Amino acid sequence: MPSSRLAVDIGGTFTDLALEHRGRRTTLKVLTTQAAPEEGVIAGVHAILAAASVAPREIDLVIHGTTLATNALIERKGARTALITTAGFRDVLAMRNESRYDQYDLNLVLPEPLVPRHLRLTVPERIDHAGAVLAPLDEEAVHALIPLLAREQVESIAVGFLHAFVNPVHEARVAAILAAARPDLLVSLSSQVSPEMREWERFSTTAANAYVQPLMARYLGRLEAGLRDLGLAAPIFLMLSGGGLTTVETACRFPIRLVESGPAGGAIFSAHIARQSALDRVLSFDMGGTTAKICLIDGFRPQAAKSFEVARVGRFRKGSGLPLSIPVIEMVEIGAGGGSLAHVDAMGRIAVGPESAGADPGPACYGYGGTRPAVTDANLLLGRYDPERFAGGKLPLDRTAALAAVNQTIGAPLGLPAEMAALGIVEMVDETMANAARVHAIESGKTYEGRTLIAFGGGGPVHACRLAEKLGISRILVPSGAGVGSAIGFLRAPVAYELVRSLYQRLSSFDVGAVNSLLAGMSAEAASVVAAGSFGAQVGETRTAFMRYVGQGHEIPVKLPARALGTDDVAGLRAAYDTEYARFYDRPVPGSDIEVLSFSVIVSTLPEELPPPPAIAPNGAAAVPAYVQSVRDTATGAVADWAVYPRIALHPGSRVSGPAIIAEDETSTLVGPGWTASLDGAGYLALVQEAL
Repeated sequence: MPSSRLAVDIGGTFTDLALEHRGRRTTLKVLTTQAAPEEGVIAGVHAILAAASVAPREIDLVIHGTTLATNALIERKGARTALITTAGFRDVLAMRNESRYDQYDLNLVLPEPLVPRHLRLTVPERIDHAGAVLAPLDEEAVHALIPLLAREQVESIAVGFLHAFVNPVHEARVAAILAAARPDLLVSLSSQVSPEMREWERFSTTAANAYVQPLMARYLGRLEAGLRDLGLAAPIFLMLSGGGLTTVETACRFPIRLVESGPAGGAIFSAHIARQSALDRVLSFDMGGTTAKICLIDGFRPQAAKSFEVARVGRFRKGSGLPLSIPVIEMVEIGAGGGSLAHVDAMGRIAVGPESAGADPGPACYGYGGTRPAVTDANLLLGRYDPERFAGGKLPLDRTAALAAVNQTIGAPLGLPAEMAALGIVEMVDETMANAARVHAIESGKTYEGRTLIAFGGGGPVHACRLAEKLGISRILVPSGAGVGSAIGFLRAPVAYELVRSLYQRLSSFDVGAVNSLLAGMSAEAASVVAAGSFGAQVGETRTAFMRYVGQGHEIPVKLPARALGTDDVAGLRAAYDTEYARFYDRPVPGSDIEVLSFSVIVSTLPEELPPPPAIAPNGAAAVPAYVQSVRDTATGAVADWAVYPRIALHPGSRVSGPAIIAEDETSTLVGPGWTASLDGAGYLALVQEAL
């Protein structure tokens, strides 16, 4: 891989940068410029190159992740989009699958489709489930839509026909007609964006891709031009939601695959730390300025899925958002970051998030005009931050403003002193994160027993001890560069591409030839994308079948060998599925036939070999604190002097006994009472809770 790499992660509050050049790493955080995100990126790149004394021409590779596509979907700020679909299926986006995410809510609110009804257009055509053409495409009907698209000032078009995932001929013809008549229009085909069965999910994913495509294409164009103006000639790669890197060209075609690119970088970062530290079972905890992300990692691999939900109207309510059938790293994302705003709800309880102060105006203590209390304000009032040294002294905090905000919004309505109101805010955000983590583990059929919590992001190390206590985890790892963990994760990510295709099969009548033909084609397509940016690195391949017992509604992923299948493999598939099913539901169902709905293929560059970190004696010398500050403990409410240790002054083997704070420019690690921290051979902080 290239020796000089630059990574940029745009978050809701901060833009994080990480630069590795000739074995040396430099990191930086700057405030996100929400109106024009590329401006913050360009300013950050200029600053980090200057700090590292690296010339732009020396950079070999730029890796970028952004929440821009996600924000466009949530805030409904995408392009004016039309949908062209099969006659009779105009309302699939609105009808959804007719399920209710809350059975007892008589006033249930569902997200509005991204495409309004008057722009959901139909043409006569029909293909059956096997791909046979039952009714040819009415090309005159397609031509007749072109004046309407002009009148409605449509910028982007989604095309989704019934069973197009089996036979895309009609979708391809529509694309050709539109390209000839209106070459300025961007067109997304469901047979390319999401070639899987289930019409609502496929149409929703295609509509979302079309909705964000013009925005992302313009943004990436401006970003690329800005970086070139700085003198960077290096290729630019984008982080995908599934944890791999891809080219700008592919990202512009399928921008919907970028919706979870930032959080995916954090999960890759944790997986790298887990592999380096030989930790087989890990909980990744990434808390930034706007959200907190929790991901289970087993066997050094983040938990993955082939679908995702965005823009939920019901907080934490599965089924209340827009479904996206894209490969993703499976995680829980909670509106609980440092900028999450606190309020008193209708029942007189303290509630936090999901609304965030963002970077502008930011928490009240930033001094940029914010008047509502955020988690950062509460942490400041509890003594967890030194107002003069926050962000390395680059962003001094205004304690008076934080006090006024917390008192006015929380303290006065509840009759609490501001400091106790701040304690309530922090305890609520910690419990919200812990509760989401518990639900995630249950839904995944896993537990937290014996896991290590890897904490990063600006707020992760601040809240890690309390979260671990609530989850029953007794070991925490805070890696170096924790404050910009997702950006560092980009530097560790493989160049990879994943494809998912539907091909219905029953094990009782498994067509080995058809399956092998499908998998071979998927492998070749994914390999061609990866080859564009692998720089000659070795690649590997992972294949998965999504299977269920006949008649069930949900599939379970089962690994396949990365080779052509033979008839002898069918029995092995049955055994593998039964084993995986029993892990979720205790025991298999004997005698039931099994069906495969879809297959996935991932082609990826192989990870670099990691030497084990140097062994360090566990009983290192006690570190010497730089100063003390008064901190209120959220578990007991007691106020005490906590010793503060600059992380840069610690050496491998140094030991810190809690309560204490280990401070660095981009974050601070709170070592709670009953916890001990030591610096290991890799430079990571290992926190261990003393036995009770």
